[in-house]
Amino acid sequence: MAKCKICNKSVAFGYKLSHSHRRSNRTWKPNVKRVKAIVNGTPRRIYACTRCIRSGKVNAL
Repeated sequence: MAKCKICNKSVAFGYKLSHSHRRSNRTWKPNVKRVKAIVNGTPRRIYACTRCIRSGKVNAL
């Protein structure tokens, strides 16, 4: 679910690195909000990241 419908930003994977340089797996989730937007001329609820909402790529109602 953590995926933007506009820019397809999704979960990223990497390592959590401690001070002693021990590594463990972790994930970064995008800041995705459920917004009401106009898609193909009809109002719909979609998941969009806050970067797309702020930049105006989403026609939010």
